[in-house]
Amino acid sequence: MPERNPLIRATAMPRDTNPYGGVFGGWLMSQMALGAGSLASREGNGKAVVVSATDFAFPGAMAVGDELSVYCQVTATGNTSMTIAAEAVARERDGEAQTKVASGTFKFVLLDDDDKPRPVRAVGEASMPRPHPG
Repeated sequence: MPERNPLIRATAMPRDTNPYGGVFGGWLMSQMALGAGSLASREGNGKAVVVSATDFAFPGAMAVGDELSVYCQVTATGNTSMTIAAEAVARERDGEAQTKVASGTFKFVLLDDDDKPRPVRAVGEASMPRPHPG
């Protein structure tokens, strides 16, 4: 991911574990969805809702107490949708060692004030005024 500023940072707690004592994959996915949603809303300049989540992989494991950082990047835009790649990296609690623990892809649709799909402007263009014909 080119921009390495995390959108989400969270510490895994005992309540975030699966029956085997490891950090639950569903918790990782929810943190990734929060980060991707934050980016979709910011880049889309408004309400964005997730419509699909795909391509999940869990190449590493994290322990309770590790700090999770979620990095996201817009990879594609459609007429009303935005696709975002998310990567989750764990940093050990008592050190600096980092491990990639999850990755996945989220698709969001941008909505207007009436919760109807609205057009996506080019990424980075959201805060720029549109030229006025005339």
